[in-house]
Amino acid sequence: MAYEQAQIPVQKAEEFGQLRSAIERIFGSEVLSRFYGRLESKNIAARQFEKILDLGLIEEADSTLAGGGKSAQQIYRSLSQSDQAMMREFYLERMERVDPKLRLKFRRVYEYR
Repeated sequence: MAYEQAQIPVQKAEEFGQLRSAIERIFGSEVLSRFYGRLESKNIAARQFEKILDLGLIEEADSTLAGGGKSAQQIYRSLSQSDQAMMREFYLERMERVDPKLRLKFRRVYEYR
């Protein structure tokens, strides 16, 4: 029998969706190079999701979220612990699917620290 991860329902679907959409827009566009450039200039690893939130780099990269009235950090903090864990997992999973050429270009942000 193969392992299958249990599906945990999202408790705050609207807030979760807002933040998930912002992350999708960043990773699904040319904005990603600018986002990674900001991480590199601030010496932040891409895996440091909560630090990225604390510095406001998600809304800096995504104008749609920036115009929404709440920061990515505020939205994230309003989520339950299980929703936060799923958001971190979604972000990290999305980060790992980045084109290998772009990952090589920004290899410093992919380093473990």
